[in-house]
Amino acid sequence: MNDTMKIFIGLLLPLLGTVAGSSMVFFLKREMKTWLQKLLLGFASGVMIAASVWSLLIPAIDMSENTYGEAFAWLPAVAGFLLGIGFLLLLDSLIPHMHFNSDVPEGKKSDLKKSVMLVLAVTLHNLPEGMAVGVVFAGVSMGDAVISTAGAFALAVGIAVQNFPEGAIISMPLINSGISRRRAFSYGVLSGIVEPAGALITLALTSFVTPVLPYILSFAAGAMIYVVVEELIPESQSGEHSNMGTVGAAFGFALMMVLDVALG
Repeated sequence: MNDTMKIFIGLLLPLLGTVAGSSMVFFLKREMKTWLQKLLLGFASGVMIAASVWSLLIPAIDMSENTYGEAFAWLPAVAGFLLGIGFLLLLDSLIPHMHFNSDVPEGKKSDLKKSVMLVLAVTLHNLPEGMAVGVVFAGVSMGDAVISTAGAFALAVGIAVQNFPEGAIISMPLINSGISRRRAFSYGVLSGIVEPAGALITLALTSFVTPVLPYILSFAAGAMIYVVVEELIPESQSGEHSNMGTVGAAFGFALMMVLDVALG
């Protein structure tokens, strides 16, 4: 398998996770139990936190040692991380969307509004994930020794794994709003398309700005952590069964850590 095909498969993996999760609308008759939603949200949180540390921030620091020295190798990672947080905070403020735990009045018009805003919310969350995958494969394509092909695939697989529950959690409630299963599935898939698109754009841009690759890696990490802190953790810890969110986060973090260390 040549390098181009490897990158193509790697960029598609997160979308496949979303598609698989959204397809649960055809197999599950009812909305997921609350405890299962909490478990899956926590799992997604753990995966994204571990991916941000091992696949993005640590490689960014390692890359910076030659340029900034060991004493200041943290500088690009901190700067990029804070810029990523700020960027998602700005998007969160400017783009109208619905948080996972928002309530919308009943009714057909509000159901449609709910569907659209849910898609916007998940699309917003998927943007940094696509950027993260794109930037690590950019590092691989440029032959950077800090980022291995196996490590890049570990990140793509990890994000695909966390996209599965996210796709299911978003698509399943839409059925209860009167939306057909096929349409609910389509909304879920649509929310995931931004990931390969964002990855391709980041991959193309990064090839022209190799010196700032550590900043871009940490920028993606900051954006992902913002999603975890702003959305996933609060929802997994709200109401009943919050302990399931904690258990899910522990297993998600452990799984992503093993994938990255073992394959990277």
